This record gives sequence, C-alpha cells and structure tokens, in this order.
Amino acid sequence: MSVIQNKILVVDDEEDFCYFVKKNLEAKGEFRVLVATNGEDAVPLARLEEPDLILLDIMMPKLAGPDIVEILKNDPKTKDIPVIFLTAIVTKAEIGIDPTRQIGGHKYMAKPVSIAELVDTIKEALKKKSSI
Repeated sequence: MSVIQNKILVVDDEEDFCYFVKKNLEAKGEFRVLVATNGEDAVPLARLEEPDLILLDIMMPKLAGPDIVEILKNDPKTKDIPVIFLTAIVTKAEIGIDPTRQIGGHKYMAKPVSIAELVDTIKEALKKKSSI
C-alpha cells in the first residue's frame, strides 16, 4: 500500500538548508520534495510541477521571496499554492509561539526550524488548502 505524497517545493539560496529539509521531509514518507536554490529557478519550476505547497526563504539574491509570491499569485496556474515563508530575519524568541504569525497573508517560521514543527505546519496548511 503506497502513501500519497504531497509535492513540496523548497526555495532557499542556502543549499545545505535545502538538502537538510529535503532529506528530513522525504524520510517521513509523506512528501516528495523539489528544490530551487534561487527565485529565478523557482518560478518556472512551480509552474511546471504545480507543487502542493511552497517553503520559501524571504531574503535571496536577485528575486526575493515576496517577489516570487507576487509572480505566482498573478498566475492562474500557481495562484492557489499555499506558501510558508522560512526566514532568518526574525528569531523564534522575537516571534514567540503565535500560530497566527503571517507576512502578507502567508504563514512564516523562523529559522532554524525543527522538522517536527515544519511537518505540523505543512500538514496544517495542506489541510486548509483541501478544505477550500
């Protein structure tokens, strides 16, 4: 019996972070993870693969996370893909445990992030997507 895997696109210019997230999420057996290490690759990859969710760094060279979201939200093919921002701009201590923290209507999490917390947040976002 095979498990239906959700397709997750990780976009972050830190290759080690992408590797860590991909390896740990795929180890759960519930996710198939695609990686883009810059925004310029992320946009066409999202359009091609239509992931179930995007994990997106905010600060990246050339094309930052909010710019990527704006491009994707203006495309009928990608406009409904949930986005979770992952950022080192703020710390967990600064944002606390508020589950409603959002940037531009998108949930965000402070790096470093635990895989357990990340998986819970992904599942919550996917559950909300499927109920719409």
